[in-house]
Amino acid sequence: VLVLRFNVTSVATVGVLLGAMFLGAALNEFLASTTVAGGWKFVHIALGVLFVLGSLWGFFRPINTVFALASVLGFLLVLMGSMHVIGAILSRELNPLWWLGLTVGVFEILLAMWVSQQYYDARIALILVWVGFMAIFRGMAEIVMAFELHHAKKSMDVLA
Repeated sequence: VLVLRFNVTSVATVGVLLGAMFLGAALNEFLASTTVAGGWKFVHIALGVLFVLGSLWGFFRPINTVFALASVLGFLLVLMGSMHVIGAILSRELNPLWWLGLTVGVFEILLAMWVSQQYYDARIALILVWVGFMAIFRGMAEIVMAFELHHAKKSMDVLA
C-alpha cells in the first residue's frame, strides 16, 4: 500500500525493502559458503559481506539506495529481458508456450528504455511501478517454467 502512494514514504519503503532483500541475499551467500570448499568459499563470504553492507545502506539511507538503484536499473532490465527473450527463442521447439517468456522479455526491455531517460522524478516513479511489475513478471516466469517442466515430464514419459 505504501509503494502505490508515489511520495517520499513510498521511496523510503522501497529502499528499506531493498535493504531486506540484500540481507536475505547475504544470509543465502553465508549459507552457500558452508557447502563449498576452496576459493569459492571465500567468494561466497565476500559477496555476503558486500550484501550486508548494501543492506545497512538500504536501512540507514533508503532514499539514496533507491537513487542508486535507479542508476543501474536500466542495465539490469536489459540483461534480464535479453535472457528471457533468448531463453524463449531457444526453447520454442520444445515449449509450446515459449511466447510467454518472449512477452516477459520484451516488456522488460521496454521498461529498460523508460528508465534510461535522465529525469530523476520519472526514474523514481518507475522504480515504484517496477516493484509491482517485477512481482508480476516473476510470477509469469514461474508459471512459464512450471508449464515447461510439465511439458518436459510428459515428453520424458512418452520416450520412456
